[in-house]
Amino acid sequence: MPSYATRYLYLARHAEAVPDGTALTEAGRRQAALLGERLRGAPLSVVHHSPLGRAAETARLVAGRLDGVPLELAEEADDGVPYVPGRAELPAAHADFLLEYVARFPAAHRERGPVLARRALDRFTGPVAGTEDRHELVVTHNFLVGWLVRAALDAPPWRWLMLNQGNAALTVIRYAPDRPSAVLLANDMGHLPEDLRWTGFPPELRV
Repeated sequence: MPSYATRYLYLARHAEAVPDGTALTEAGRRQAALLGERLRGAPLSVVHHSPLGRAAETARLVAGRLDGVPLELAEEADDGVPYVPGRAELPAAHADFLLEYVARFPAAHRERGPVLARRALDRFTGPVAGTEDRHELVVTHNFLVGWLVRAALDAPPWRWLMLNQGNAALTVIRYAPDRPSAVLLANDMGHLPEDLRWTGFPPELRV
């Protein structure tokens, strides 16, 4: 029988970006550097990142604070709508709002996103073959972090909605071979000073 070890999946939304999303703001560069400092002691084997500029720059700045941890481009970590729900599966009280929210995004995000989301589950989740635990970071986007958290908790597919992540916030999921997956840390911003926290959220959600 093959043996399996535990995967620790570290997830981070990219740091604060300029309006077109191609690069980080000065505050975003500070966020990314501080996330790298936070992860300096973690036994990471790789930093995966989305191909988009804001995530790639975040990953480079994080990896620059680590000791020899390689960067790896991951198309599966790209931005997109991971699942488009139907009205029947949504709570009646919120269906109109949620459907209107999803419809705001470009058709390409709604069509390609679910394909990438399924591939992300295949690539990044579950125990790993072998006897050594693996720790890996994925620098990605708000929706994919929510999608992977939803999956770890066995929540319905639509429940990625409204699971918002702060820029450069850290989430950690454990996939052990002998127990259900567990969210060990969610949207943690303890490495950021107060003035750099809660960016990426609507003003009313900043605390």
